[in-house]
Amino acid sequence: MFLGEYFRTRDNKGRVFVPTNFREELIAGIIIAKGFDEKCLFLFSKPGWQGLQSKILSGPIAKKNTQVFSRWFFSSAKEAELDPQGRIKIPQDLSDYAGLIKDIVLVGISDRVEIWSKESWEQYYSQAESQFMGSNATFDELGF
Repeated sequence: MFLGEYFRTRDNKGRVFVPTNFREELIAGIIIAKGFDEKCLFLFSKPGWQGLQSKILSGPIAKKNTQVFSRWFFSSAKEAELDPQGRIKIPQDLSDYAGLIKDIVLVGISDRVEIWSKESWEQYYSQAESQFMGSNATFDELGF
């Protein structure tokens, strides 16, 4: 399980240190892909990726949106590995998509890690916090 937020610096070779408590789940391999709704990246363990892949592929293949989404999402996916120092190399095309330059944030979202530029994450988090803090209506809407 992936939880928490971790501020990191991407080096000039595109590598970033993965939090120690994430590494055990990622030893067997990593898949990095474009995020769905924000300009961030999704990082999955191989088993986590296989679970998501099964859900996506179980959708109705005859629906055009299923095909379009599958092509867009799976074409962005890249395999990665932890190096001996516990770093991963983020491919340049994915770094460009998410606007990753130097300061980044890794956010544990239970079954995946999201990789954000620090600026984008801080803006997103601030908006989300103002939406949810002190809002019982929002929690009622979410069923909590």
